[in-house]
Amino acid sequence: MAGLISIIVTTYDRADALDAVLRSLSKQSDQDFEVVVADDGSGPATAALVDSWTSRLGVPLKRVWHEHRDFRAGEIRNRGIRASVGHYYIFLDGDCIARPDFVAQHRELAEPGWFVTGNRVLMTEQLTEKVLAETLEPEDWSLRDWIGQRRSGGLNRLAPVLNLPLGPLRKITARGWEGARSCNLAAWYADLDRVDGFDAIFSGWGKEDSDLVIRLINAGVRRKDGRYATGVLHLWHAAADRARLPENERLLTQVIEAKRARAERGMSVMSTGDGR
Repeated sequence: MAGLISIIVTTYDRADALDAVLRSLSKQSDQDFEVVVADDGSGPATAALVDSWTSRLGVPLKRVWHEHRDFRAGEIRNRGIRASVGHYYIFLDGDCIARPDFVAQHRELAEPGWFVTGNRVLMTEQLTEKVLAETLEPEDWSLRDWIGQRRSGGLNRLAPVLNLPLGPLRKITARGWEGARSCNLAAWYADLDRVDGFDAIFSGWGKEDSDLVIRLINAGVRRKDGRYATGVLHLWHAAADRARLPENERLLTQVIEAKRARAERGMSVMSTGDGR
């Protein structure tokens, strides 16, 4: 058993999407978790939204914040880890809606020595606008609803909303890092501590999640596939600025070549907040 699960929800100035994500987390069948909103420098609207959910989420909720200086998702996730107390961690983006069995499925897949990578459905801009404007609750939609959305072009694929018992097939990419994304990723605190969490030398969009996965594998932790169990519903957003991507790819290449496991600037240098 994973014990208390900490869900780290990363966000930046998108309170309407975060509202939908927190709503979806309030409906989880498994309630043995806490939520830490890792806020990469949002304005007061996000703080007010989190405050409004504190008494109605049904599980402990807190927010960590730092000043916005470019995209610093890895650093704010580390601050979230330091402010939390769980044994097992799920990283979720603030525009990824969780279905009601999301936590339960992650708990079932949790296994010592393994981390879990999930996947996502990408909604179109038009469907996203409709969901947010009309306060629709796609986390409760049936498979029939999703088939209808797929046929009408509202989403890119159907597979992530299907549940299939893959058994040993979940472990066939135990040492593969490609395709793993931190918008839906789970790992034990002990393993995150071993590699010192995300590496804050990655700034700007891209590769901070690949870096974490590669270092976990370098530390001997293996990858389990969470597809057909933990898929999330990703709200559309405009493409991020990728100006820093070439530099981040260079940093990632260095990690691969050095077979490094520890972060250069990891969570041990972050402030501890109210948690560990």
